[in-house]
Amino acid sequence: MIVFLLLLCLANGVVSQIRYSVPEEGEHGTFIGNIAEDLSLDLTKLAARRFQTVPSSRTPYLEVNLETGVLYVNEKIDRERICKQSATCLLHLEVFLENPLELFRIEIEVLDINDNPPEFPETDITVEISESATPGTRFPLETAFDPDVGSNALRTYDITTNNYFYLDVQTQTDGNKFAELVLEKPLDREQQAVHRYVLTAVDGGQPPRTGTALLVVKVLDSNDNVPVFDQPVYSVSLAENAPVGTLVIQLNATDVDEGMNGEVVYSFSNHISSRVKELFDIDPRTGRIEVRGDVDFEESSLYQIYVQAKDMGPNAVPAHCKVLVQVTDLNDNAPEITFSTVTESVSENATPGTVIALLSVTDKDSEENGQTHVEILGEVPFKLKTSFRNYYTIVTDGPLNRESVDTYTVTVVARDKGSPSLATSKSIKLQVSDENDNAPAFTQPIYDVYVTENNVPGAYIHAVNAIDPDIGRNAHLNYSILECDIQGMSVKTYVSINNESGALYALRSFDYEQLKDFSFTVQATDNGIPELSSNATVNVIIVDQNDNAPSVIAPLGKNGTAREPLPRSAEPGYLVARIVAMDGDDGENARLSYSIQRGNENGMFRMDWRTGELRTARRVSAKRDPQQLYDLLIEVRDHGQPPLSSSASVMVTLVDSVVEGHNGDRSGTAKAKETSLDLTLILIIALGSVSFIFLLAMIVLAVRCQKDKKLNIYNSCLSGDCCFLGCSSCCCGRQARAARKKKKLSKSDIMLVQSAHASAATNAAVSVASASQVPVEESGSFGSLHQSQNYCYQTKHQRAELSYLVDRPRRVNSSAFQEADIVSSKDSGHGDSEQGDSDHDATHRGHTSGADLFSNCTEECKALGHSDRCWMPTFVPTDSRQGADYRSNLHVPGMDSVPDTERGKGYASSFRVDIPETA
Repeated sequence: MIVFLLLLCLANGVVSQIRYSVPEEGEHGTFIGNIAEDLSLDLTKLAARRFQTVPSSRTPYLEVNLETGVLYVNEKIDRERICKQSATCLLHLEVFLENPLELFRIEIEVLDINDNPPEFPETDITVEISESATPGTRFPLETAFDPDVGSNALRTYDITTNNYFYLDVQTQTDGNKFAELVLEKPLDREQQAVHRYVLTAVDGGQPPRTGTALLVVKVLDSNDNVPVFDQPVYSVSLAENAPVGTLVIQLNATDVDEGMNGEVVYSFSNHISSRVKELFDIDPRTGRIEVRGDVDFEESSLYQIYVQAKDMGPNAVPAHCKVLVQVTDLNDNAPEITFSTVTESVSENATPGTVIALLSVTDKDSEENGQTHVEILGEVPFKLKTSFRNYYTIVTDGPLNRESVDTYTVTVVARDKGSPSLATSKSIKLQVSDENDNAPAFTQPIYDVYVTENNVPGAYIHAVNAIDPDIGRNAHLNYSILECDIQGMSVKTYVSINNESGALYALRSFDYEQLKDFSFTVQATDNGIPELSSNATVNVIIVDQNDNAPSVIAPLGKNGTAREPLPRSAEPGYLVARIVAMDGDDGENARLSYSIQRGNENGMFRMDWRTGELRTARRVSAKRDPQQLYDLLIEVRDHGQPPLSSSASVMVTLVDSVVEGHNGDRSGTAKAKETSLDLTLILIIALGSVSFIFLLAMIVLAVRCQKDKKLNIYNSCLSGDCCFLGCSSCCCGRQARAARKKKKLSKSDIMLVQSAHASAATNAAVSVASASQVPVEESGSFGSLHQSQNYCYQTKHQRAELSYLVDRPRRVNSSAFQEADIVSSKDSGHGDSEQGDSDHDATHRGHTSGADLFSNCTEECKALGHSDRCWMPTFVPTDSRQGADYRSNLHVPGMDSVPDTERGKGYASSFRVDIPETA
């Protein structure tokens, strides 16, 4: 046995080829070759690399020992049955190894042996020859068939030696041989009507094999003319897959004889193959050759049809021609895709170029109809790579990401170049296996967790959550808390976490007053290899509860009771004490309100609920406040839910003076009050200081301005022009309360002088010398006077007393006249004007009037030492001319007239008269 070894190594080193040859008819176990040794493979690694044959290439005739690599015959090989008459008979086998993938294509050529002798279709061959046949006439004989090929095929024919015939062996274009019987000597039917010879077919084997048949030559009576074909050889083309009945060719043979001797009949020659008879048919009368079976170019591209024509006369001699049928290929076969090996899954971390599958593409058509183009459909991260001839590998062409796409359907399309083009597609499903390439990610980087203080230890407070897009163990997460210290203690003594769910639990009861917030880091770790993790920050904010009652820190006292003094002369609003309390809570829970719960039944005190200042609400009254001690219960309440409160006892003692009080109980709380000054009090003091300085500056400025006015007013009164603007009455001095020692004004102390501007009839002076009392009646003193008469009242001591003129002239509206009767007769009787007295009321009304007509005499009389009101007229002059300058109607005897320039100022002056007490 001859073994041919051909090792082809491609540039990529993926596919190689080995070729062996083995004679047919080998018994089971016949050794063909050792694939492992011929490929220089390590026999010890064949099993580890899964050495195996490609399923699609397996054949029952061959077998490979996968452990030793030996290729042997598994079943007897009959070359004639497998390959028929093909010149070359090949069996194909593919084997491959994994890790890395290596494919080897093995070709086994089945060698022909001379195991078949030539055979004739029939054992007796009869040939009829007319006795009139001339020497040289040829008579084709039926062909013997030898299934062997090559040198073992039919080589020649032989005939028994005789005097009439010899054999001429010819070779067809397809290499087949046939014999023609050639007449060498004329025949004479009368001498010998039948000739018998042995026809022998001999092959080329060693030793040669033969086949024989009995050739019987019958000599017929003479028929002078034979049919004649237009040409000896016809060539036609026929498309494959032509339907049955398709015309192949129309033959025509003519015979010049007449009658039956000229009527031609067509038939296939005896030596054509049986396959031709199956595919084609001939009409004996017309010579029309038609398609009878399925003509397939892939089976045979050329058919030779031998046709004979003979007439119907006796002793007919046939004429022969040959028809060559060239079959044209049609694109009637789609490409075939065969996957040799397929990987079910690929890692998402696979590098580009990783082999996924091995496939082959074949097309039975020829030329362009058999040329194929192979591609992968769609946008997938895979590509085709040509390996060897029609073999391809599918490899990765880019990164894979299972989280984006976990399954790919790879569709391979093979399309030939025929017209129309035919295509075939096959798909494989590929799973992308997960790798731990994604770290867990928390749903938020920072968690703010609010926990109400005084929680139950072990209570659930929150849950953190992380997501891992991986699957399986790569996505199984464990939660943990990273170690850190909170107020010098491990964070794990404060909180814990469920490592499976991420739920957070408080391990202790939190106190807002001790710890308001704290932070720690949680970590989520997957179970992949290697492990991946991520962190998130958890801020725990303790929410305050109203769990602390207010605590009173000032004023301080003994046995829980503070003592505070209160002077009897204290005005309303007097600061008795300031309650200062603290609350350990926060926000609304620490916002405090102060109130008096007990001891203030008579309304002596009021409490500022915001600042805690305890002040007097009124003056101390001997009738309403007979007690010397006030026992006050002060409550301090926060605004929590529910609110909490505490109380403080304050004993307020009435004292005669502030000094006494401060020397007494208030000395103990001085320090506490000093500490209670807050920013609000400081601001009040600052604003008060600024206001005081501003007011003082205004007073100084006003005093300086009024000094000059006093002198002008004084001169005006001396000149008798002291009456008011727009008034028909004169200026008046008030009957006031100077002191208990002073007397009331009498008529003897007053003289009435008519103004120089009045009428001459009334221009007289009245002297009052007696000491009798003059009743002060506002309604009667001036009501009887005529409107045109203006008077001025003057005391005996006017020159000595006029220096006490008032420096603040004021204007009074007309309402002052309407109230003159009331306010002049109403006196408090206490000397100075107080709140509630007539003096005070008139003064108050004067300040609030909108259009003053003359000055408020109350203040002016006070400047002269009296508290009584000035006498005022109860009427208002209607003549505007008389009121143009009130000083023209006022005259003081003994004094110069006021210059005209002073009259236009519109000022009114009043003066105070002091009458010395007489015996």
